Amino acid sequence: MSLLQELAAYRFSRYFKLCFLLWDIVLLNVAIILSFLFRYDSLVRLDLKEIQTISLLSNLFWIVLLLRKDSYRIIRIERIEMILMRTIRMIAIHVALIVAFVVVLKYNEISRLRLSYFYLIFLILLFVSRVLFMKVLKYIRSQGYNFKNVIIIGANDTGEHMRKILSKDLTYGYRVLGFFDDRVDPFTFISSPILGGFDAIADFIIKENVDEMYVALHIDNIKIINQLTQLCERYMVRIKFIPDFQLYTKSRKVEISFYENTPVLMLRKEPLELTFNLLLKKVFDICFSFLVIVLLFPWLFPILILLIKMDSSGPVFFKQKRSGRDNRAFVCLKFRTMKVNAAADKKQATLGDKRVTKVGALLRRSNMDELPQFFNVFWGTMSVVGPRPHMLKHTEQYSELINNYLVRHYAKPGITGWAQVNGFRGETKELIDMKDRVDHDIWYIENWSLLLDLKIIYRTVFNVFRGEENAY
Repeated sequence: MSLLQELAAYRFSRYFKLCFLLWDIVLLNVAIILSFLFRYDSLVRLDLKEIQTISLLSNLFWIVLLLRKDSYRIIRIERIEMILMRTIRMIAIHVALIVAFVVVLKYNEISRLRLSYFYLIFLILLFVSRVLFMKVLKYIRSQGYNFKNVIIIGANDTGEHMRKILSKDLTYGYRVLGFFDDRVDPFTFISSPILGGFDAIADFIIKENVDEMYVALHIDNIKIINQLTQLCERYMVRIKFIPDFQLYTKSRKVEISFYENTPVLMLRKEPLELTFNLLLKKVFDICFSFLVIVLLFPWLFPILILLIKMDSSGPVFFKQKRSGRDNRAFVCLKFRTMKVNAAADKKQATLGDKRVTKVGALLRRSNMDELPQFFNVFWGTMSVVGPRPHMLKHTEQYSELINNYLVRHYAKPGITGWAQVNGFRGETKELIDMKDRVDHDIWYIENWSLLLDLKIIYRTVFNVFRGEENAY
């Protein structure tokens, strides 16, 4: 028997809490030691009372933060970006607590530079350990171990959608055994086997090693649902319910909030509606745009301005009213890439468009025509990353043709976006092209994180050097 087979016999997930706690404390103290070596080239100051006190508080605060709201948890289908963002938030809180104690207790022996080294090293160690842990866990699951056996009650569209989610990636660690239902929905394609009706569930659970049951039944089946709950409690099967939100909306992305004890269903999750996330994105936008303006513009702008003026007559900058956040119009800046023409506010650029100048073609292929929009970002009318702003004429046109088109205006428009790095940029020849772009923009709004923004920026830069088919 292989080592993986032996380990698979144990439910290590129940020990994650303790393992994470112990491992993080080890990393924290390693970071403390390394920070002294980087700052002083020795550990001679470690025995100072002030430093020992702060080190002890660092350990205690991190333990409290780990235990607070299950911050150690790793959901099987949770993206690594969300895990890392949760870790960064915890470190930010930890920094605030330690700095507050250093100031209040007037610990003058505590080096601010040494603390900076500590948090930088600690963040790197946590980042690397989390990523390695996820990679190892995914490898183990890809070999067929550490799986949970799942059955779905309800052979309908909701149940099939849940099956697709659980089966999407083997590394999630779920094995869907099949469906149970007395009446299979004739309009739904069920890809997993129908194992029987409701009366066959009890025998199947007794004979098979079922870990979880997902109930995708309409509320009209409340009697059956209550019976299933009792059955799962009796045989130690964890039961999970999939509410039938289709009664209210066809959206697959909904969020539930509690107003006191009353659950409230919202159509979609919007991370940027949280004040902390909004401020974080705002600070990032200001800092990033400021660096670009200071580092690039003094030497690059004069060159580009000269090339544009030499290539064709007309203004250097192209100013156009576009749709911004909450569908409010704003003036969007670009380097002019076309000859001055009357159709600029109505007609998109097309492949081989004769309006585009020679220098303009170069600017469009390299995305340098968008550089002045960093001033828009600095002024607050745009973001570095977000749905691309469209001309007012197109907003008016497509909002009539695509029902959820205006949802993309819940966020500030960006210089680059999730749709663009996935190939949906430039001319929209067919309506389906715009629908795909809108779907990607809405996905970005529902799944925003700072790490996602950094990922999009990286892919944008990579695409510039690689070249893009639709960059014309």
